[in-house]
Amino acid sequence: MRKNIVAGNWKMNTTLQEGIELAKAVNEALKTRTANCDVVIGVPFTHLASVNAVIDTDKLGLSAENCADKASGAYTGEVSAAMVASTGAKYVILGHSERRQYYHETAEILKDKVNLALANNLTPIFCIGEVLEERENGTYFDVVKAQIEGSLFELSAEDFGKIVLAYEPVWAIGTGKTATADQAEEIHAFIRKTIVAKYGEEVAENTSILYGGSCKPSNAKELFAKPNVDGGLIGGAALQAESFMGIVDAFNLE
Repeated sequence: MRKNIVAGNWKMNTTLQEGIELAKAVNEALKTRTANCDVVIGVPFTHLASVNAVIDTDKLGLSAENCADKASGAYTGEVSAAMVASTGAKYVILGHSERRQYYHETAEILKDKVNLALANNLTPIFCIGEVLEERENGTYFDVVKAQIEGSLFELSAEDFGKIVLAYEPVWAIGTGKTATADQAEEIHAFIRKTIVAKYGEEVAENTSILYGGSCKPSNAKELFAKPNVDGGLIGGAALQAESFMGIVDAFNLE
């Protein structure tokens, strides 16, 4: 049975001290409620070890926002999957649209990152999604399928089963625009069908597919009610414990 997951992506926000306080606030909030989903926070590299020390890792998962496409060596400024794992983090966000757009991450680069993450027992939260032009010209199914095939479809069924997918309509990130719940369901169902064709029904049914496009407490419940939407990858709303927990709580409401 696939998991429901709400994962925060802090992006390039918070100093170390601010990040520790935010992590503590989320951790405290989780003590007072039963979450009907796995809860993860994705934090800057600088925060990982310190945040890991102040959270209950049985209740709150820790993620990096990226890792290098090389295992180790003379790559100044890079942070390897092994380094990420050594901090206590269990997840890593890969292929975020901002990384693809600003840092020119290709399908090949991301394939290497996924393999290194898996080799270090990290769960990749692998991002896919189309830009506005691709949404408007109707090619978004092809774009998303190509992103999945290009980086993930050489994995064994066993390894693919360790991946969490996050669909992010790039046109809805930080813009205040949100895909409607029906639009989200349409593409999530297509993604699952694409997995069925490659790996079969069982693997597809067990794959969590998160929605990541301006998800907030006010729309989370409607989005999460859709059969193929298994949670959210949360940007701006994850930077305040109250709004982030409002999204976590969307799984608790009938």
